[in-house]
Amino acid sequence: MGDRDDYKFLQIRDAIAAINQKVNLIGVIIEFGVPKKTKGTDCVCTLKIVDGSYPKPGISVNIFAESMEKLPHVVSAGDIIQLSHVMMKTHCGEVNAVFNKRFSSFALYEGKDGKDFLPYQVSSKFRPRDLDKKFIEGLRKWLVDFQLDEGHRVNLACKIVHICEVAKDEWMAFLWDGTDAPPISLPTKFEDELSNPLPLQLEPVPLPKDLLCTFPAVGTILRVIFDRGMQNQYLHLLHSGKWVKFVNVLCEVQSGLWLGTLTSFTKLRYTPNDDHLISVRQRLYNERLSTERGCIPYWCFPWSRITEVDYDHVPFVTLMDVLTYSEVTAKFKCVARVVAALPWRAEDFRSPLGTYRIRLTLEDPTARIHALLYGEDGEKFFDGYPSVDVLKRKLNKLLGLAVGDDGKEIKNAPRSPPWAQFCLKSYYLSKNEAWGSRQYRIFGTKLELGV
Repeated sequence: MGDRDDYKFLQIRDAIAAINQKVNLIGVIIEFGVPKKTKGTDCVCTLKIVDGSYPKPGISVNIFAESMEKLPHVVSAGDIIQLSHVMMKTHCGEVNAVFNKRFSSFALYEGKDGKDFLPYQVSSKFRPRDLDKKFIEGLRKWLVDFQLDEGHRVNLACKIVHICEVAKDEWMAFLWDGTDAPPISLPTKFEDELSNPLPLQLEPVPLPKDLLCTFPAVGTILRVIFDRGMQNQYLHLLHSGKWVKFVNVLCEVQSGLWLGTLTSFTKLRYTPNDDHLISVRQRLYNERLSTERGCIPYWCFPWSRITEVDYDHVPFVTLMDVLTYSEVTAKFKCVARVVAALPWRAEDFRSPLGTYRIRLTLEDPTARIHALLYGEDGEKFFDGYPSVDVLKRKLNKLLGLAVGDDGKEIKNAPRSPPWAQFCLKSYYLSKNEAWGSRQYRIFGTKLELGV
């Protein structure tokens, strides 16, 4: 390939047909693997790039260098990489590009928010050219409308409230900033609740009550795990009780709950307690607690009163308040969503003797719990003993099932349960093990849906 070919960038769509040829590519980075040692003396990392000709699924690029320092150090997903003289290869039926340290070169640029055309990292063999900025500008314009669909990447200014090993060599951090995570739409397969129920938490074993009591009772506690290879880099830097700033935390949905991941794109910044942003976070939290409805989720305003409760004068609490209350038996009023029901069929809500017996999974931004709807409490909730068809319509509205203008269920549409008020009471099954057998029941609550 002559020098004049250096000005010719192939689109990824065309490059995947140029097997065993050297090509020049420019693309947007959507994935970046952890750098590692090869079996020989080199280091290698793999990244995935896309462009307007090949936005999905992208193409992998394997980059080899003599040391970790000479590999690309990508700042953020969405940044742009320019590659010269990379070889197109196939492996296990998939096409990829191979960067050879002897003759290939790269340059890294900021993505769509970049203000200039100067690369923030280049390899030793990179030579800038006047036409480079034309290609960078074109990709930045394309990026304006392109959505990275690898999850939601967010920046967090938060407090580390806990860190623990949740499985062998698998650690989880618990982060809090005083705000409520947005509610998530849920799948419609109600029958999964029998064989594969929604978990109450993402950690395999519930945290002990004495530890939960140290957590803030208002605001979401975000569970965060470590991407492969990232645990050793971050774990010794994280300390409970410290405020930190994270840049580019990958947030995804697992079992209807938000889960964060610290990846190779994530950056950690230690933050003094008197940092302005931290001070604002704490001030807003204190102001929230001082209001009458500070425990009500942000996302339920404005809300429709689909339930009525008997204890209007009682202050609202969060589900975390319920879990950590100092006495085994107590009564509460909260605002939550019903994310699951067992049994899920209306015809099974009552026993052969006609007694209501339903387990609802309640969720607010702080926690999930199981709450039973039993006997006369079920009778009050459903306003007596309506037909199976009416019961089904009531439950579908409570679970946020999507329906069309004709009132029929929209198949496979995600559901968004509405916020509702509930009165709860806690009790125990065994006097000898009161805390270990603690349960929750819904009482004094009536469903007011006009169906």
